[in-house]
Formats: sequence, structure tokens, C-alpha cells
Amino acid sequence: MGHHVPDNLPSSIKHYIGGEVVDSLSGETFDVLNPVTNESYVTAASGQKEDIDRAVAAAKDAFDNGPWPRMLPRERSRVLHRIADIVESRGDRLAELESFDSGLPITQALGQARRAAENFRFFADLIVAQADDAYKVPGKQINYVNRKPIGVAGLITPWNTPFMLESWKLGPALATGNTVVLKPAEFTPLSASLWAGIFEEAGLPTGVFNLVNGFGEDAGDALVKHPDVPLISFTGESKTGQLIFANSAPYLKGLSMELGGKSPAIVFDDADLELAIDACIFGVFSLNGERCTAGSRILVQRSVYDEFVERYAAQAKRVKVGHPHDPETEVGALVHPEHYEKVMSYVELGKTEGRLVAGGGRPEGFDTGNYVAPTVFADVKPDARIFQEEIFGPVVAITPFDDEAEALELANNTKYGLAAYVWTNDLKRAHNFAQSVEAGMVWLNSNNVRDLRTPFGGVKASGLGHEGGYRSIDFYTDQQSVHITLGAPHNPTFGKN
Repeated sequence: MGHHVPDNLPSSIKHYIGGEVVDSLSGETFDVLNPVTNESYVTAASGQKEDIDRAVAAAKDAFDNGPWPRMLPRERSRVLHRIADIVESRGDRLAELESFDSGLPITQALGQARRAAENFRFFADLIVAQADDAYKVPGKQINYVNRKPIGVAGLITPWNTPFMLESWKLGPALATGNTVVLKPAEFTPLSASLWAGIFEEAGLPTGVFNLVNGFGEDAGDALVKHPDVPLISFTGESKTGQLIFANSAPYLKGLSMELGGKSPAIVFDDADLELAIDACIFGVFSLNGERCTAGSRILVQRSVYDEFVERYAAQAKRVKVGHPHDPETEVGALVHPEHYEKVMSYVELGKTEGRLVAGGGRPEGFDTGNYVAPTVFADVKPDARIFQEEIFGPVVAITPFDDEAEALELANNTKYGLAAYVWTNDLKRAHNFAQSVEAGMVWLNSNNVRDLRTPFGGVKASGLGHEGGYRSIDFYTDQQSVHITLGAPHNPTFGKN
């Protein structure tokens, strides 16, 4: 199949500030590349500090003087449900743009609109049904919790599933009555440019949503350091997270950070091997391997190790690499040449650190574009860089273990702690192991399934704080305790004669 370009691509991508589509004040732009050809197909406005200042001012004005934070939960809920309806109705167009912009296979991009819509629906329902705590001391005192939106939330999102991850932050931030400034990843600004039209059509008041495109070191940095932005929610690399932590420290901002991962999938000898292999193939090769929760280290019990490696490698070789818009494609093109170089350098390194059993370079027949064949290394030692460092591509390391204690030691032996996947039919072992593993989320005999009610987040270098369900409501609101005395006030008396 030849290369496919969606119809009606924008001629340029701009910022959206205070209800208007605008260029950068400086006029600066950057090129956005198509991952299949690495040619520029559009320019985007490159936001600088003054553009962030303008966006924050619009968001602050909408928060201080506009209707949004003062609306009844039901009224905000209606707007969010309308947003969800519109997102769903544009699913095909959205998937086409997302696949073209990011290199994700079209079939994997198609589900993103449904998930994005569900993120808005979930929080639309939650704010209407939400009750806050009241504590009574009969006849003496009532204490209750009053929740308030905080102000302008700065949202900084990554390029791997851009639209869906933007919705994950936008849903709760808006539901709770905040206003926002979104800074999407510079590699993938295309789908984010759809939000403005969706929100206008749904009736979101002017200034509540603002978007500034640009690089992390310019636009992102200015947002993190802005004194009128009390909240930053960031998804991205751990190194960037450390920088954001440092830069926001003088302002004591609320931070929610979902960072990198090097998540283990642990396969015990009593697991259903067929299921485990299928899940461990999907877990690292879906979304082109560009997923924070990828099970990129597979730990296999020695008695089934050789069989597992042989079957896993054979299946990895059958994973279909192809053009992102082809519905047959299972692995598309990586997002950007810079990222492609990084992943390829790990593939070369892996050849010195493990036994290459599948892939290991460019797939045949793909001379241009950011294509990497699904790559599998076996017999990887725990001190290897491909065992320790996040690659964020279709590359996996497999390592044997003898017993549960060794499996746990290997699983916990990295700086990360986002997800873990355990394959065993021993119920007791499954729960005990899950509770001992250093990971924010564990899936037992299951692939990564997301329940929006549960907390999402990691430990160690994988993040700070949690979002999802009430955890998101907690992050995006201030909880004020109000106390009133019903009986005679209990005062120690000072200063009377």
C-alpha cells in the first residue's frame, strides 16, 4: 500500500487562547514531521513565555470572572457529556489524524476516541454523584468538607496516544471547575488542534480551555514556572519530571506526574503459556511499544524458559509491521526520527547484552520511515542497560529465574515502578507476589485493562501522585474543612480577672 495522507489537513497549526486561534507573538514556528516519510507536512506555532503568559491570563480571567467554576455540577456535567458525544461522532476522523501524526496503527488509533469520550463521561457522572464528608459530634459540633476548584491547571501531555491522554487530564480538570492551559507534545500537535472546535460546539465558556503548542524547554518550562498556575499535571519521561519538580518547587505547586516505566511481566511455570505469550507480545508491541506501561522485561521460570523464548520469538517474527493506515498493521512507524535513533541505538546495544532471537533492525521492505522490526533479546542479565532503561519501542528483554524469591528480586531491580503483570494459576502466590512487587499497578493473568475508578500511578521513578476516579477529584480540588459549634463553645478562658 502506498502512503496515505488524510484529506483537509490544516495549512498550519496555531495556539488557541481566550477563544481565538492565534499565532505566536514572536511569529516562531516549528515543523511537524510525518513518521512514515519524515517530511514536514505542516508548521505549528512555537509557543514562548509571552504566549504562555497570554494563555494563563485568559484562563485566570475565566476562572476569576467567568461562569465555569460557579456552575452547578449538573450544568458542567451536561457540557462534558456533549463533549463526549462530539468526540465519539468524530472517531474516524480523529483516528485518521492520530495515526498519520503519530505513526500508530489505524486499528489501535480507532479505539482512542471511544476512550477519550469515556474519560469525559466518567467525570461528568462522578461530579454529579459526588458527596463530600460530614463529621458529626451529636449536639456539639458539625464538621464538613467543602470542595473548591483550585484555579488554572497546566496540563503537559506526551506524544504516544496524544488525544486520549489529553482527555484523561482535561476531563477531571474541567469537571471540577478549573480552567486549563494545555501544552501538547511538539511531535504530535495535530489531534490536539481539534479540541478548540469540540469545546466551542459543546458550549464550554470562553477562556476555560487554552492551548499553546511548542517545545518543553520553552512553552512547557514557562507554564511550570508561571506563578498563576497552581497545578501541573504531567505525563512523560522521568528526567523531565525531575526538572518539573525542581522548577515548580519555588511556587509549591500541586504536582501529578506519570513518568517512565520498565515494567516486568513475570511468567511462572504453572501459567497458561499460550495466554501468557499472547499477552506479553501485545504488552510490548502494541502502540508500537511506545507505552509507559509496556511489559518490556519478561521474567520466565527456568523450567518453561526455553519453550517460552522459542514460541515468543516465533510469534514476534509474525507480528505485522506496515503502514500506519493499513488495517492489517500491528506495528507502525515510530513517532519521530530522533526517537527512532534512540530505539535503534538500544537495539544495537542489545546485541552485545543479550541473545537476539527476533528482529534486530529495520523490517524488510521498509527503506524509509521510522520502522523497527519487533525485537526480542533472551538471556539478558539484570545489570544490562536494556534490562534497566526505558526504550519506549518494540524491544523486549527476556530473563530466566529459578524461584519466587529470585523473580521478585529481578522484578524490583530497576529504578522504575509503574506496572507489573503476573502469570500464574496459583491464587495464593499471585496475590502475595502482587503485594510485594514495587509497582503502582499490577495485573494478574490479565493484560493492561484500565478501570477509570482505580488510581493510576507509579512508585519510585515512575511518578508522583495518582489520577483516576476520586484521586483525580482530589488532585484538581482544594478540600476545605468547615467547623461549627452547636452547643456551648468549649473555650479555655485566658485573661479574665
